[in-house]
Amino acid sequence: MCGIVGYIGSERAVPILVEGLKKLEYRGYDSAGVAVLEEDQLHLRKSAGNLAVLDKIIQKEKIPGCMGLGHTRWATHGAPTDKNAHPHLDCAGEIAVVHNGIIENFQEIKAELEKEGHSFATETDTEVVAHLIEKYYEGELVEAVHRATQDLAGSYALAVIHRKTPDRIVAFRQDSPLILGIGADCHFLASDIPALLPYTREVVILEEGEMAELKKQSFRVWDPGGQEREKEIEQVQWDVQMAEKKGYPHYMLKEIYEQPAVLRQLLQEPLSGDQVEIPGVKKILEQMEDIERIFIVACGTAYHSGLIGKFLLERAWGIPVEVDVASEFRYREPLIGDKTLLIVVSQSGETADTLGALRYARARQAPTLGIINVRGSTIAREADNVLFIEAGPEIAVASTKAFFNMVAAFNLLALKIGGQKGNIISPEKLEEKLRELPALAEKTLQGVEEGTRQAASYFQKWNHAFFVGRGLDYCLALEGALKLKEISYIHAEAHAAGELKHGTLALIEEGIPVIAIITREDLLEKMVSNIQEIRARGGYVIGIAPVDFGPRLGEELDRLLLIPATEGALAPLLATIPLQLLSYHAARLRGCPIDQPRNLAKSVTVE
Repeated sequence: MCGIVGYIGSERAVPILVEGLKKLEYRGYDSAGVAVLEEDQLHLRKSAGNLAVLDKIIQKEKIPGCMGLGHTRWATHGAPTDKNAHPHLDCAGEIAVVHNGIIENFQEIKAELEKEGHSFATETDTEVVAHLIEKYYEGELVEAVHRATQDLAGSYALAVIHRKTPDRIVAFRQDSPLILGIGADCHFLASDIPALLPYTREVVILEEGEMAELKKQSFRVWDPGGQEREKEIEQVQWDVQMAEKKGYPHYMLKEIYEQPAVLRQLLQEPLSGDQVEIPGVKKILEQMEDIERIFIVACGTAYHSGLIGKFLLERAWGIPVEVDVASEFRYREPLIGDKTLLIVVSQSGETADTLGALRYARARQAPTLGIINVRGSTIAREADNVLFIEAGPEIAVASTKAFFNMVAAFNLLALKIGGQKGNIISPEKLEEKLRELPALAEKTLQGVEEGTRQAASYFQKWNHAFFVGRGLDYCLALEGALKLKEISYIHAEAHAAGELKHGTLALIEEGIPVIAIITREDLLEKMVSNIQEIRARGGYVIGIAPVDFGPRLGEELDRLLLIPATEGALAPLLATIPLQLLSYHAARLRGCPIDQPRNLAKSVTVE
């Protein structure tokens, strides 16, 4: 949620800030703004709308100054208007603040500050930060920010500049991510690594409660107790091209087509030897016999991967597995202890509710495993074990390649544990099929591109659609429905196919599109029966199935999208690809902003 950038150096700041914001727009695009210091002059420009609106405004003038802050917003408190856009100022217009997160006690602070004579111009929670710093400022910006943050409650990251100290930026991180970029005679800060990549691959990741001061040629970091702390400079392995479109019209399409490559990257080390070895899960394997129960906790797309993970791990491990929506998990006070394994799944590693679940479990001595994409993220640092999914930077708000590799990671984990416990009959065969999967994913992309384009031209005209499946395919139907509705704005529902007759068939009308996922041979005939029920009531059924099911399904469907045949548990991975392409092409035909769907943001760092 929300993107922050900062720069201090010798170059003009505005182009650097805008370029950084372009890399962070997936975090929010309701409004945008910049604040730049030139000697003792503070230049502020901000507007409602996406970054392109702001860019048009500032292109008309060459704003001077070699240090400043930028922000792209996902609105929480206050409508997405010009006045509510960041940066926010104090009463005197000398302090500028950008903020990501939520200040939970802002109303109480605002009331006290108003009693003291402060005047507020916006509806945001962020503005109280500028006024608090104004209150505490006595010539030392670091001290003023430190004192202000002691009054704040919530999850947030912020950056501050002051007209009277034009040689420094001060930043603070509490639960929301913030990363420093280390350059030659310049320094940067950002909410996420892609904003830094055009300028540096050397980064410092701020921990909870840490404060930083950036100057042109130096930086300092303090721990929560106010003691200065030495920080390790890390080298980012991504290059800037990995976060660019590479000729694709949208990041989402690029990321769909990257799935074979990122799958190879994930499988390379675990499958490189005679035995499956997964980096980062050694502790779990050592504790395996002591674990009596597993919780998988995640949000959105990651939650759907967890549903698939439940099927795989229950068979492989032979113990009960529960899957919870992270935003609900802590509040039902689940029974969890040292014999319960908590698996948290998150692309960003910063998802607020998922992080809260992790901390809840650790406080109860439960072992934890993170299935994460971003190295250096909070969950990656705090989980006992981490399985990195190796998907690279994912920019489109709708997750594709991260989901793909999350499911593949669960398959790897199941293969390792099931083989070790003897619960997989032919682990060698499954390993062989996993090795084949990247090539089969490439074949799937080639085989379904035109078919998904044609199918999308049919159901993109509808405002409602249904997805059905059984077993693992039902889990995948949930993901397919989510993808369609979040980027095309078509209302989509997913149902277990056997549940249709318990109410949902009442909604089937002549021509309504229904996407049926059929990858399970043992459930094939039952799915055929469900499809017949739908078509008897006028539904238009688009099927996704392995090529060897084609002869049985050809007459039963209005349209059939075929994927290569593979091991049953791996088939949902291949079936994911046509679901993603269907959603993409439907959204494109409807003229939707595919990479930036309305009201959404990539990384949900607030509850």
